[in-house]
Formats: sequence, C-alpha cells, structure tokens
Amino acid sequence: MKKEDLKNFLDDKVNTYNNVSFIESDPIQIPHQFTKKEDQEISGFLAATIAWGNRKMIIKNAKKIIDHMGNSPYDFIMHHNSKDLDRFEGFVHRTFNSIDITFFIQSLKNIYNNHKSLEFVLQPKNGSDNYKLAIHNFKKIFFEIPHQKRTQKHVSDPLKNSASKRINMFLRWMVRNDKTGVDLGIWKSHSSANLHCPLDVHSGNIARKIGILKRKQNDWKALIELDAVLRDFDKNDPVKYDFALFGLGVFEKF
Repeated sequence: MKKEDLKNFLDDKVNTYNNVSFIESDPIQIPHQFTKKEDQEISGFLAATIAWGNRKMIIKNAKKIIDHMGNSPYDFIMHHNSKDLDRFEGFVHRTFNSIDITFFIQSLKNIYNNHKSLEFVLQPKNGSDNYKLAIHNFKKIFFEIPHQKRTQKHVSDPLKNSASKRINMFLRWMVRNDKTGVDLGIWKSHSSANLHCPLDVHSGNIARKIGILKRKQNDWKALIELDAVLRDFDKNDPVKYDFALFGLGVFEKF
C-alpha cells in the first residue's frame, strides 16, 4: 500500500473508532466519571496502571479502587489516614495488589504535596519533543519515598527500553483533545505533538502487518520507529492512530 493510501486507510479507521461510543468498553470511562481535574487525572492514572489483561476486569477493578476512595480520589489521596488504607486489604489485579495500591496512594499524596501535580511532574522539560526522560524522571520521583521493591515494576522506564504502554495511554487521555469527547485533554501545558502511541501486542502486530513497524519486540526502540511514521502522517496529533491500530486489532481481528 502506498504511503498516501495507507494514511487514508488509517485516517478512516481513526474516524470509525475515535468517538464517544469507544468509551463504554474502555478503561477511559473511569476518569470520564469526574469533572474535577485532579479526580480525572488520579482516577485515570490508577486505571491506566492496571490496564493489562481482560478489559472488563480492568474496568471492574478500577471501579473498585475508586469506590474504596469514596468516589472522591483527590480528597482521599490528600486526607486519608492509615486506617483508611485497610479497605484495600485483599485487593488484587493480576500482580498489582494491596501493597502496591496503598503505596500508589501515598506516593500520589507526596507528588501533590511536594511536586505540584501529576501534570507538572510528567511534563517534558528543556524543549524535549518526547516523553522518554519525563517518564524516567517521573518514576524516580514516584519512588522517592519508602516503598517495597516489588512495586517498582508497576511503573515502567523508557531508559530501560520499556515501551511504557500504560503510562503513554494515560498521557494520551490527559493531553490529547480533538473535540470528539474521548480523550479528556485537560493538561494544557503539554502538547499532543509529543505523545507516543501506546504500543502493545495488538497495536504492534497491526503495525507490522501493514508495514509501518519492522522491529519484532514491543519496546521503546520499536515505539520510536512507529512514532516516526505516525508523526509523518500527522505531526500535530500522531497518537490519534492508536485508535486505528487498536480498533483493527481488537475489534476487527485484522
């Protein structure tokens, strides 16, 4: 397929899937429950963190986390006490358990108290046009307070060649705003042009099938290879093609 034909094909798939009907079966519905910015970003971050495996189970367990927070994520983060954390005892989503979620709550409180906000901590610095160092530095800040080593695996690091799929998906939710009502676009200090496609088994396989990705591993090197093509297709909104790749893989079994 010629480049122009391929772009038109993917643009058509973006139009098919990038609409509000997408929300009802996707974890992005979790932050859509809220109107307050901090509630949206906290609930979105926690939902994205457990976004691997069965989508229905992801949504169910994300809702359980929010319910344990009294459906007021920011208020709970900022004002919880140690006894409040007992309600998470027994929580588990695959390898993410009560130890991990209670630390995440404590770390988020540290970020809001001492580092302004999630939006500020994850912002690319020094004119960077990508999130490689931003995500790496975010992880350092996230684990600057006492924690169990086991929890570190739940925040990826591009400097260790991770594709960082879940955090890139979260960034898409927070930053991208094209008026369709799917992504929230609440982080105005960030730019959609710098976003990365959330690369996973589905998007990776489709990208290889249509010839826009050659690298076999779904790692950061593959993400940069894919980014180069998608930014050529749309330099201002490259991550919109996540909808096309995801839809082709999950909904169409392309």
